[in-house]
Amino acid sequence: MNDKVYIHEFIDITRQNRARYMHHMAANWSPLAQETRHQLCYGVWGVVGSTGRWPQVVNIWEEDGFAGLAGNFRAEVGNPVLQDPALAKWWAAAAELRSGGFDRLIVPHPDTATIEELTSARVTGEAYAHEIVAVRPGTAREFLDAALADAAATAAIHGWQLTGAWHTAMRGDDEAILLWTIPTWEQWAAVEHQLAAGPQDVLLPGSRDAILSRHRILLADSPLCPFRTGRQPNRADRTDWVD
Repeated sequence: MNDKVYIHEFIDITRQNRARYMHHMAANWSPLAQETRHQLCYGVWGVVGSTGRWPQVVNIWEEDGFAGLAGNFRAEVGNPVLQDPALAKWWAAAAELRSGGFDRLIVPHPDTATIEELTSARVTGEAYAHEIVAVRPGTAREFLDAALADAAATAAIHGWQLTGAWHTAMRGDDEAILLWTIPTWEQWAAVEHQLAAGPQDVLLPGSRDAILSRHRILLADSPLCPFRTGRQPNRADRTDWVD
């Protein structure tokens, strides 16, 4: 049972700094966060610009439940500047690479694997599909039950694996986040071709009536994303060019 809580981030990148920012987050932030906050890097991806906002990055961080997240927040905002003073250099470097972003707290379906379970199983893909799904208020968790039931058939037929299934906290239980891991670009294209051809939903056929709206974008994993490397970033990954 997954009892973690996740921070989900959309980050807007300045100029041509996406590669630098992804490295800064994975190599310079994640090892420190692992040591001081027991926060794990679930994933760092670049948004495929033809499918969403650009240049943009998606980060997902895995926390030890809400209790662990409370300790994280205390460390971050328990001071007059609302930023951990020990991270002043890190914040300054990050500020040169991004212009802002939008974060959510998301809660996993109990059957969603943690990042350590996923890397142990060597779950990886050539492409990733990220979906924000709106449902009726109070039904997001019910929708995730149905989505995971659908997902087994989707994986068997089309190869898309529903790696992450979360509902958004601190709102009306009306939004879900899905992350599909896709082995090849051809398998992505085959599914999108079928979806574009007609009203059927080959991804979540049993859940279609519960969905009010959905927005799917594509992601490409960063060089140090655990889905690509099979491990957490560590201090050996740091390089001088981002400091």
